[in-house]
Amino acid sequence: MSFFSNVTTRITLSVLAQSVSEANISANTPMKNRIEQKFELLKEDGKSAFVSYVCAGDPTLEKSLEILLSIDRAGADIIEIGIPFSDPLADGIVNQMAASRALDAGTTVPNVINLVKSFRKHSDAPLVIFTYLNPIYNYGYKRFHEDASIAGADGILILDLPPSEETINEELCQAKGLIPIRLIAPTTPEDRIEQIAKTGMGFIYYVSREGVTGKQTSIAEGIQEQIESIKNLTDLPIVVGFGISSPEQSRKVASMSDGVVVGSAIVDFISENQNDSNLNELVYDFVKPLVEASKSN
Repeated sequence: MSFFSNVTTRITLSVLAQSVSEANISANTPMKNRIEQKFELLKEDGKSAFVSYVCAGDPTLEKSLEILLSIDRAGADIIEIGIPFSDPLADGIVNQMAASRALDAGTTVPNVINLVKSFRKHSDAPLVIFTYLNPIYNYGYKRFHEDASIAGADGILILDLPPSEETINEELCQAKGLIPIRLIAPTTPEDRIEQIAKTGMGFIYYVSREGVTGKQTSIAEGIQEQIESIKNLTDLPIVVGFGISSPEQSRKVASMSDGVVVGSAIVDFISENQNDSNLNELVYDFVKPLVEASKSN
């Protein structure tokens, strides 16, 4: 064999070895969730996330899909889909009534999973399931995580399940597929913030005010200080919600955080226009300025 043949062989073997090594690294490195990918892209662009919330099945399941697609088209980075529940204790009257309308329309947990599946045929936007424990526990906690993940959901925020309870319950620890989004409130002690952040993924949802969800005429005081305090304890993006209802509020909160959540304002708008045959376009027109405001800094 000639000198050049030996060199060529060694180069070929070296390239093959490197390819195998890279393949092994890739196989052992878990793929990033859509939520994590979205925040990486936003960070590269120097933008904050716009996160929207709607209740599945409000006013009907058919209109819910149209509304989700309109919100996606308006530029929402992440969409939270609420599972309607009869006792939504963390919600104000606007979201309570939305849950009631959705339940009256016959919305069930399997319906919500199918809604996610239908949405996923049209869009790759990250989806977070926003729920209380009872509906998904009755469905089957582990089964729900698996089914929702297969349908195309990315994360889950369980309003009434403290992480400390989840970690000591073997049944709840077994659930896989959806990344857990954690809530932190203004009253959460620093040591607990650190514990909560360690069990979370994707982003931290900072509840900007005490009480329940609902539109507010002004944003809460001390948001920036609280965000800075939380950022000292976690590298996760901090998204701020509860009470944000106007483009100006969206712009202001986005300027001091990694993202802003608008929920009750959208849900209330849907309620006011639920019988309009052009509801999906009206929702688009309502959400678009909120999204643009969050990107204007």
